Amino acid sequence: MNRFFVDDVSADRISLPPAVAHQVARVLRLRDGDEIVLLDGSGQQARCSLVGDACDVVERGAAGGEPGHRLTVCQALIKGDRLDEVVRHGTEIGIAEFRLMLTERCVVRDMSARRMERLKAIAREAAEQSERGRIPVVREPVPFEEVLESASVLLFEREAEVRLSQLQPPASLIVGPEGGFGASEVRAARDRGVRLAGLGPRILRSESVALAAAAVVLSRTGDFA
Repeated sequence: MNRFFVDDVSADRISLPPAVAHQVARVLRLRDGDEIVLLDGSGQQARCSLVGDACDVVERGAAGGEPGHRLTVCQALIKGDRLDEVVRHGTEIGIAEFRLMLTERCVVRDMSARRMERLKAIAREAAEQSERGRIPVVREPVPFEEVLESASVLLFEREAEVRLSQLQPPASLIVGPEGGFGASEVRAARDRGVRLAGLGPRILRSESVALAAAAVVLSRTGDFA
């Protein structure tokens, strides 16, 4: 059954937003009487029967598909459309929030409003496709220092002593850009009580790190695989 996020599912008859109405009628070619699921993004959903550009609620209840462990990924800006992959596949795996950040080795130094809206749309579409109950938050880029919290783990390719799988599941993961973290950033993280961990002897691309690490953490908490 097709799923769509809307602002509110509390009414008995819900008018479909224009973009959803277009998807339902023109792309999916659904007809009156066909059923869809609408979600409000806060954990509630409604199974509905289509009536023109609206739908009548058949059944309302709690949405499923959300991990118990709310994992945040702090991702450095990276080139091209690689952030699309991080947000899309990270949403599928179960990441709850994406915090974008600027580090000293970031090649990309800014993020346009249009690009931010694109990433948020990707998160919405991936949440609908993967049957999530909430849309992961995608936050505007901030300086590296603003994401340093003691409940975080910084993933450092040169850290051989500690593996991520050996640590208690963290609240957030900090992932660097293509060139990794600078020495001053690693020191700053340690000074703020952030733990460092590696993923193993192989070097991953930046867009692969978040996905691999999120899978490790959420599998430890019983929320993935």
